Amino acid sequence: MVEATARNARLWRRLIGARIRSDLQYRTSLVMLATGTFLVTTMDFAMIAVIFGRVPSLAGWSLAEVAFLYGTAGIAFGIADLFVGSVDKASERIRTGSFDIILLRPVGTLLQLVTDEFALRRASRPLQPLVVLVIAMMALDVAWTPLRLAMIALMIVGGTVIFSGIWVISAAATFWTVEGREAANAVTYGGGFLTQYPLPVYGEVVRSLAFVVPLAFVNYVPALAVLGKDDTLGIPGPLRYAAPLVAVALTVVATVTWRVAVRHYRSTGS
Repeated sequence: MVEATARNARLWRRLIGARIRSDLQYRTSLVMLATGTFLVTTMDFAMIAVIFGRVPSLAGWSLAEVAFLYGTAGIAFGIADLFVGSVDKASERIRTGSFDIILLRPVGTLLQLVTDEFALRRASRPLQPLVVLVIAMMALDVAWTPLRLAMIALMIVGGTVIFSGIWVISAAATFWTVEGREAANAVTYGGGFLTQYPLPVYGEVVRSLAFVVPLAFVNYVPALAVLGKDDTLGIPGPLRYAAPLVAVALTVVATVTWRVAVRHYRSTGS
């Protein structure tokens, strides 16, 4: 298993390296696209700033605290989008029958999909949330001890793994639905939007779904521990530190779901 993991890591590095060298052949286009992505994501936080121009807080969360949620979730989502987001092309390959080609290659199907459409321009997506996170941390009245900084790093890693798992499970679902890419995007991109705000601003149904999916562990639940905030939802205290376990569990579920989905695949014959 160790040998197979090392082999896949070497293949991943070579395939990603080839995509990066390809993108760097058109540097002007790459810079323009990356700049556009940075500016578009800036509009997301501008909407939050506009809301706080009308109200002093959202469900007891100040602008700096919501910016902290926005920053951590945005970085995690951006990294997941960069390295795993292209898996959502699975539905197109299933519909056109080109998934057959992937099955014929002596490389894992998931590894091929996440490297096939790797786009370096997506690397600019986590940058804007990173800027917001740094400003939010400077604005918050919190002592940033090494432990708290380590918890933030763990939040981002855990959030990236959770978003990646949701992406893979959503893509796996299209093996049965085929035309369900829009529904899958609603879960992934919609989940990225949902995590920009504190959970108490949503209704009971959305809050419940956030624990089932489980987007609540991307940033809201661990942020309660990092910021030392009181919880208004009655979440048990130990769950504030459960995000890494949730991320590992979701990875196992995503891996099993993907394998079952690939076995379910039936070629179009085209």
